[in-house]
Amino acid sequence: MASLVWLASFLLLFHFHFQASVSFSLNSNSSAMLCQRDQSLALLQFKETFSIAKAVFVPPYYPKPYLKTKYWKEGTDCCWWDGITCDMETGNVIGLHLSNSLLYGPIYSNNPLFSLRHLRKLDLSLNDFNHSRIVPQFGQLFKLTHLNLSYSGFVGQIPSEITYLSGLLSLDLSWNYGLISETTIFTKLVQNLTQLRELDLSFVNMSEVAPSSLMNLSSSLTSLKLHSCEMQGKIPDISRLSKLVSLDLSWNYGGLTIEPMVFDKLVRNLTKIRDLAFGDVNMSMVEPSSLTNISSHLSSLRLGICELKGKFPDNIIQRTNLQLLDLFGNEDLNGSLPRHNWNNSLRSLSLSFTQFPIYLDYDFISNLKSLETLELSSCNFRVSNLKLLGKLTRLILSLKRLSYLYLFNNNFSGQIPSSLGSLKRLFYLDLSNNNFSGQIPSSLESLKRLPYLDLSNNNFSGQIPSSLGSLKRLFYLHLSNNNFSGGIPSSFKNLKQLYTLGLQNNQLTGRLGPFQDNPLRYIDLSNNMLHGSIPSSILKLADLNVLILSSNKLIGEVSSAVCKLNSLQILDLSNNSLNGFIPQCLGNFSNDLSVLHLGMNNFQGTIPETFSARGSLRYLNFNGNQLQRRIPLSISNCRNLEILDLGNNNIDDSFPHFLETLPELQILILKSNKLHGFVKGSSTNYSFSKLRMFDLSDNMLSGPLPSGYFNNFKAMMNFDVKMEYMGQPNYSYDYSVSLTLKGVVIELVRIQTLLTTIDLSGNKFTGEIPQSIGKLKALKLLNLSHNQLTGNIQPSLRELSNLESLDLSSNSLVGRIPMQLTDLTFLQVFRVSDNRLEGPIPEGKQFNTFDTSSYEGNLGLCGFPLEKCNNGERQKPEISKEDDSNSKFGFGWQPVVAGYGCGVIFGIAMGYRVFKTRKPIWFVRIFEGRRRPKPKRFKN
Repeated sequence: MASLVWLASFLLLFHFHFQASVSFSLNSNSSAMLCQRDQSLALLQFKETFSIAKAVFVPPYYPKPYLKTKYWKEGTDCCWWDGITCDMETGNVIGLHLSNSLLYGPIYSNNPLFSLRHLRKLDLSLNDFNHSRIVPQFGQLFKLTHLNLSYSGFVGQIPSEITYLSGLLSLDLSWNYGLISETTIFTKLVQNLTQLRELDLSFVNMSEVAPSSLMNLSSSLTSLKLHSCEMQGKIPDISRLSKLVSLDLSWNYGGLTIEPMVFDKLVRNLTKIRDLAFGDVNMSMVEPSSLTNISSHLSSLRLGICELKGKFPDNIIQRTNLQLLDLFGNEDLNGSLPRHNWNNSLRSLSLSFTQFPIYLDYDFISNLKSLETLELSSCNFRVSNLKLLGKLTRLILSLKRLSYLYLFNNNFSGQIPSSLGSLKRLFYLDLSNNNFSGQIPSSLESLKRLPYLDLSNNNFSGQIPSSLGSLKRLFYLHLSNNNFSGGIPSSFKNLKQLYTLGLQNNQLTGRLGPFQDNPLRYIDLSNNMLHGSIPSSILKLADLNVLILSSNKLIGEVSSAVCKLNSLQILDLSNNSLNGFIPQCLGNFSNDLSVLHLGMNNFQGTIPETFSARGSLRYLNFNGNQLQRRIPLSISNCRNLEILDLGNNNIDDSFPHFLETLPELQILILKSNKLHGFVKGSSTNYSFSKLRMFDLSDNMLSGPLPSGYFNNFKAMMNFDVKMEYMGQPNYSYDYSVSLTLKGVVIELVRIQTLLTTIDLSGNKFTGEIPQSIGKLKALKLLNLSHNQLTGNIQPSLRELSNLESLDLSSNSLVGRIPMQLTDLTFLQVFRVSDNRLEGPIPEGKQFNTFDTSSYEGNLGLCGFPLEKCNNGERQKPEISKEDDSNSKFGFGWQPVVAGYGCGVIFGIAMGYRVFKTRKPIWFVRIFEGRRRPKPKRFKN
């Protein structure tokens, strides 16, 4: 007992002594700073190299950004600064955690950051380094074990010096659009970073990297993410990476495939895998049943648009660990859903665009108490009356935890139930591409957490409710392709986080705005009835990427302040009544500008004189204005230019031969100007080699036809071309031009890559039709009418096997119509009127469909549909000079209703306008974490 008392006394004395020692130690060092002075100074200098970002994109569920460097001040201990970690023994800065810190500006090679040689963990993610490059000096931070530069706006090549960081355990360079990894860099990375456990290069361009190089990755890897890297080829056997917990090879533009044996080995050997993402990987040969062998630890399975066919195994759906199942877009995949005893841990379910039957008569999904994301777009709903949305609504409203709701592309009609407002946790609501009508219920203002709302492509009417302005977290708002009227609600000025606004294709009136304080990057207000001038508030949106105000009633001049929007990628002000001069600065104000469309306005003056060689311009359209003088030589600096449309102006110039140096030019339209002189074809092999539409009609060009160019039109010789539409896929923006067909101007709101045309009509070209035209086998339309061509119709035209329209009218052609032209089985328009042709008209095939208007003004022609031939000819009356003159130029175009079959041109000519939601893919990728190409059943 005495010993116990003694022990207790000893422990009590020791406690008091220890407390006193600690107190003395703290007090004696209170005035001494732990942080090394040189490192404290470097951090302060590092802080001064940046300005404060106005707006930085933050993915869902990330904390709100704040300026962590705000309270970094000289004279205080840097080890206690926000975002700094120190070694408590040496005082060296070993951790710099500045994620989401509103840093803005480039990082140059002399940045004080690189003097912090003791750094082990560096996180600069979710800042904006303004399209700068990752400098080689990052490779000098040899002690780094963790490097995170994701979501930070870096571009260019990954420097090879990154591979010097042999101690890295985690490397994250993801979500930097424009960042590129060469094959050699990735090879060195694989060889040198042998301790790597986590690698994320999602959205880094790895198009040159062979998938086989993945086999050499560190066997220590637990996480490999190569989402949207543009890789192509076969996924190799990487089953040796047995420690993988997370594997993401999804959304590589459909470039990756996997063979059944490789996939089967993968799912058997990766016994620790929890997250598997193969979205957009071609798995068409893989049996879905092989998934039954996948790890029992599986919690997330993403197999969207993988071309899986057959029956999906039931046991996967019912696994107790499974939290996310995504089978989106596998249109030939089916399976059975349990009506009872569902897996209650499931948080996310996507069966959109599959053949899974969804029985609305059973509240099976309401058993999923943990469900947060539900995607049932374009689904196989089974219900007695699909118009009765009530059953589905009750089913959804029982899911109180629901955060993501996708019901787009179904046939739901009627009004949106106001009870949707009770889903307080909704983060993402997409009801687009349905037949909803009526007004938007005011109850939606209760969805205070909602950043994403898409109600586009429905039949909503009335005014846009001002209550939407109370959804202050809205980041993405699309109400396009409806019947909304009235003005843009003034309450939208309260949407301080709004990045994307799509209100196109409605009946909105009033003036533009308000856009004072929104961080908008995407605005599409096209095809409305908005009027007035372009407000200065729009021209102050410094981060704006896309501005589309076409097809409204806008007036006034375009201020040169538009050139302050140096982040613009698309500027479309076409089809308005804007006037004055085009600001000269528009030629070189933005290196990122890819679309500049000012057509169909009342602009005067000249085309901007200076176009920058640093630019990214792909589409330039000034058609339908009153521009004068010449075409500036500097347009040849636009090396990426695909479409140049300067038609319907007053340009007085010779043919701009310098345009033949543009390597990517596909469409050149200079019609209806005052161009004059010869068009000499180039002798080089690459002039206009990609050109598919060549329109110089209605000018004053003279001399022989440019046969040298015809020899170089390689794209018009190749008809083995995949049918696509030209445009900017990242923003669902379609290029448009106008095409003259049978005298009628047709606006092509979408341009097919199959469409190839040459229109040289309405000039003063002389001489014969060159034989070289016969090489252009992919040509769909050829119009040489209203010139002064002589000689015979070339039999080589029979080689134009895809030709749908041939117009040689109003020339001085002689001789017979070649019988070989009957081989043109797609020909639907044939015009040779007002020439000096003679002899019998060919018979059979398409020639039996042409009427007399195709041949009138040729007194020597005979045969159907004209009078019968007498011994192969009819008597030719004497033709006076006066009659000759009238025959050449007296024919006027007659608009004719198309009554033919549908080739490419005539399918277009039947007339259409595509109304669609411009949901920018860059945003959907970020917001949903994946690329969503539209499957076959997706509505336009």
